Amino acid sequence: MQTNPTYSSLVAVGDSFTEGMSDLLPDGSYRGWADLLAGRMAAVTPGFRYANLAVRGKLIQQIVDEQVDVAAAMQPDVITLVGGLNDTLRPNCDMVRVRDLLTEAVERLAPSCKQLVLMHSPGRQGPVQARFRPRMEELFGVVDELAGQHGAVVVDLYGAASLSDQRMWDVDRLHLTAEGHRRVCEAVWQTLGYDPEDTEWRTPLPATVPPPWLARRIADVRFTRQYLLPWIGRRLTGRSSGDGLPPKRPDLLPYEH
Repeated sequence: MQTNPTYSSLVAVGDSFTEGMSDLLPDGSYRGWADLLAGRMAAVTPGFRYANLAVRGKLIQQIVDEQVDVAAAMQPDVITLVGGLNDTLRPNCDMVRVRDLLTEAVERLAPSCKQLVLMHSPGRQGPVQARFRPRMEELFGVVDELAGQHGAVVVDLYGAASLSDQRMWDVDRLHLTAEGHRRVCEAVWQTLGYDPEDTEWRTPLPATVPPPWLARRIADVRFTRQYLLPWIGRRLTGRSSGDGLPPKRPDLLPYEH
């Protein structure tokens, strides 16, 4: 990887992680690591262009069908691809199919850009991650194989202790906070060869006294009512939180802060 490279364009492909949930802005929109990264890249490259095709809730089949060809046609300098994790959270997940679809996506995207970026998605500490960890790690093994075959780089967020801290995750327990997204941006920035702005992004947060038992139970009830039960309902009915939503930033246009 070259040091302080000159990339003139970025296209981000994926689901809610790349859309930027839960890095909420005052106007109700989401920012997220990809927007932050585009802002940094634009600051060092005049005329920098950026598109973000990500839509929350998308499975890897939907990403391949709806985003991959669009991204490839844009012929950007950098493409980021993060997908498949939503599939691993489904009870009937077919990991062979996920592998095949991710392979198809990489084979179509890698030749269309100067640098393809893949990731090991971050994982929150807790029983949910423990249950799905084998599938997640199988997915990351596929990512590593494909990166080696197609000259992609891999950003290992899963192995960063700082991002597994529960305090880096929003109350829905599925999406990173603004600070979590900032650290992901820093990780990708450094992986692309830019000089670090934060050499300590992997450093865990300082230890604090855990909340009282009652506060934790209240938080669990709130999470179950507001997030877990609706999520289960969508799974049972085949719906997605992203149904009907357009891509976040569908056109490859100059990035303005």
